[in-house]
Amino acid sequence: MKTSKPYRRTLVEAQQSLAKAGDGAFSGEPVERAVLVAVEFTGSRRRLTATAAQARKSATLLAEAEADVFEPEDVEASASRRSVDDRSRNDHDLDFDASLAEFQELTRSAGAEIAATLIQKRARPDPATLVGQGKLEEIAGVAASVNADVVLFDHDLTPSQMRNLEAKLDARVIDRTQLILDIFARHARTREGQLQVELAQLEYQLPRLAGRGKTMSQLGGGIGTRGPGETQLETDRRKIGLRIHHVKGQLESVRRIRRQQRQRREAVPVPVVALVGYTNAGKSTLFNALTEAGVLESSRMFATLDPKLKQLQLPSRRKILLSDTVGFIRNLPHSLVTSFRATLEEVERAELLLHVRDAASPMLEEQKAEVGLVLGELDVSGKPVIEVMNKADLVPAAERENLRGGDRVWVSGLKREGLGELLHAIDQHLLVDPVIESDFRLPQSEGAAIAALEAGAVLRDKRFEGNLVYLVAKGPASLLNRYRRFQVRRAS
Repeated sequence: MKTSKPYRRTLVEAQQSLAKAGDGAFSGEPVERAVLVAVEFTGSRRRLTATAAQARKSATLLAEAEADVFEPEDVEASASRRSVDDRSRNDHDLDFDASLAEFQELTRSAGAEIAATLIQKRARPDPATLVGQGKLEEIAGVAASVNADVVLFDHDLTPSQMRNLEAKLDARVIDRTQLILDIFARHARTREGQLQVELAQLEYQLPRLAGRGKTMSQLGGGIGTRGPGETQLETDRRKIGLRIHHVKGQLESVRRIRRQQRQRREAVPVPVVALVGYTNAGKSTLFNALTEAGVLESSRMFATLDPKLKQLQLPSRRKILLSDTVGFIRNLPHSLVTSFRATLEEVERAELLLHVRDAASPMLEEQKAEVGLVLGELDVSGKPVIEVMNKADLVPAAERENLRGGDRVWVSGLKREGLGELLHAIDQHLLVDPVIESDFRLPQSEGAAIAALEAGAVLRDKRFEGNLVYLVAKGPASLLNRYRRFQVRRAS
């Protein structure tokens, strides 16, 4: 039975309200209590600060020995140096605070309740436990006092660090990559998305099997010493290897179907424009504002995993396919980029990229750099890009003026502001199927041709003379050239 539009809209609104309430509410799973551990490694910064402090102390002693007072310009230079040092320190603190806020949002997106947050600053990671022994004792005490179900580390843990931490803490230990994989698993709705998440999880687990299953003996050399032929570790590795091979085969089938669909699309020249950007930058909200597609909008990270394609008509009457893709994040695990290549093929095939940026984010430039790194991994850095500064309604007008310039368009997907300017910018940047203008003279009996031009091009100077229709059409070259026989040359 075909679903009516009002019911479909109600269903989408229900999904969005559940997503805003939290993934735990949507899945019916109990909310877990989590202790967050964020570690800031400051070895190189501290060495630099110590060196700079020593240099300033030496300069001060030398100046005091040569004169009793500083010259005015020396005072100004000293103040300027202090200002630069303070600014650098503030930028570093802002970077760590933003990283911590992002980690907390990842935790909430996974459906967990944050019971406590612990921070440690150290020069370098402890090879055994990442954090120091004293901090590890503190984590164990806090986790026990708040009845934590899981301890989340905002860093990737080596297999040995994971084992040592699990032995010390009376709770499950999850690192950053595992947390992101869990969020991906929650949001994967299609079979393709589930396969891609499973592949990433298997590739993550494979090197972390060491040290398990030691009770299984290997082949011995005497009577009664021969085991079953392989250790449990080897059995697990073999099973995971076979499953990885099977999942890759299924994903290749998905890619083959996608290639067939793309070949049919390419038979009619409709360019693809892909939305890319940092997670939670508002891509799905902007996608809905442009296409009325009604896809799920959520403040949770990685709410969109499966690509969405929707046809969109530009002001020139050209038609494009707009693609909504998975968001990127700092330190995105390489296995995820590899596993989601089937999804990100739309980015590789796109004629134009719309880099959606959260204009209100304090980490605006760092997020841009992280997106650039992922696009580099996909070998699409050379594609034309329009920077879409989303959430413009949250940025003061004065700041917007300072950030103008280049191929930037300011929009608000939520308030539906600036969309016309964005569509005109897409029109100007698309090189495939360019917009041209031609004069036409058609018999009135060619009603189908006239209707096609009216539907797919912008018409002006339309007039009737006897049985003939004269008009000027501006639209896609593929459409106008289809009726080349009715074109007339302009007088020179």
